[in-house]
Amino acid sequence: MPTILGQNQYGKAENRVVKITRDGATHHIKDLNVSVSLSGDMEEVHYSGSNANVLPTDTTKNTVYAFAKEHGIESAEQFGIHLARHFVTSQEPIHRARIRIEEYAWERIEASDANSQFIGADEVKHSFVRKGQEVRLTQITYDGTSWEVISGLKDLVVMNSTNSEFWGYVKDKYTTLKEAYDRILATQVSGRWRFNWTDDDQRMPNWEKSYEQTKKHMLQAFAETYSLSLQQTLYQMGARIINNRSEIDEVRFSLPNKHHFLVDLEPFGLKNDNEVYFAADRPYGLIEATILRDGCEAKIPVELTNL
Repeated sequence: MPTILGQNQYGKAENRVVKITRDGATHHIKDLNVSVSLSGDMEEVHYSGSNANVLPTDTTKNTVYAFAKEHGIESAEQFGIHLARHFVTSQEPIHRARIRIEEYAWERIEASDANSQFIGADEVKHSFVRKGQEVRLTQITYDGTSWEVISGLKDLVVMNSTNSEFWGYVKDKYTTLKEAYDRILATQVSGRWRFNWTDDDQRMPNWEKSYEQTKKHMLQAFAETYSLSLQQTLYQMGARIINNRSEIDEVRFSLPNKHHFLVDLEPFGLKNDNEVYFAADRPYGLIEATILRDGCEAKIPVELTNL
């Protein structure tokens, strides 16, 4: 039976690059995990094994490290744009480049005493502790003409200890869950947002400021929404971002409900007045949705966020 080649791509995955920028005695860290995927005229390497159009994946790895030196890492997005443009414009067989980047944040260690003989004031400028709050993400796709930039984050764990209810839901003979009028709402946010910057003639967003502000609006919406369902909170988080960030047209969230169940303390003669909970890690409810600017089309792939 005849066969034909379908979608294909290749590249070097998870290139770990750490760039130290030395501004005098003050140092700055960018810590990235960069994955490169290339596609184009690659039929022959699959059909006959000819590597005539193949840029070695080892070369793509070397390019990541060389570009960290040549261009620096202003932001994950800007670094991905440099890489994608290079691969598409420098290699005729390559028609499309997709760069996925995870960024791991570091913060400075504060000295306990600037006059200490062991920890001087200067140490603050080059000593860091890895931040464990979330992993920043971006995906850059370039086809030689247009750009698609989808950024986001994962592993951001948030909790409201009150101002959350869940009641009025459908009940059948298998329903055992009790209605809750004051519950903990907690989730581990996986989110992506798509920028409306698509070509070089447009003004490029300030990637660093955009990320900081998007995360701020997301967290504020989570904290300020009196939640009757996690779905409602998710929608408010996405709507707050779109209403406040004109450079973003689409937001997609995958929010696992990190359930907290009240522990029955009556066997011990104790009353549990919404104080002691059992934190269940699985199974968990999984709430996913896309929020769009009116008139825009959904383009964020579902697999970027779903678990």
